[in-house]
Amino acid sequence: MTVEDEQAVQAAVDGELRLLDPGVRASAARVQELLEPEFVEFGASGRRRDAGSVLDVTGSGDVSAEPPVEVTRMSGTVLAPGVVHLVHFSGHRGRKAWRSSLWRLTGTGRRMYFHQATPTD
Repeated sequence: MTVEDEQAVQAAVDGELRLLDPGVRASAARVQELLEPEFVEFGASGRRRDAGSVLDVTGSGDVSAEPPVEVTRMSGTVLAPGVVHLVHFSGHRGRKAWRSSLWRLTGTGRRMYFHQATPTD
């Protein structure tokens, strides 16, 4: 992996971890900074969400009591110039899932374009 690839993957990892931070999730504006307008998600619940519906559920409620999401096995690959694919395992409130996301480089930085979570034991 080249230095540029390593930097691209690290930038995507940083963005992914910010999106999992309860303090960031409490702010629709901060979440919006990290999502592409064309964002699509297939969540562990089986629901399909776009950027607007994700923003509808962020910023609602007190996140101070929210337990942190446990993240392990994070890895990334540059698929094409400006496009990073991340995979990781998450645990939150007893629910576990494999997660996959695509991050694109835009004029305002790296933003998530696609996310999918697959529940697992």
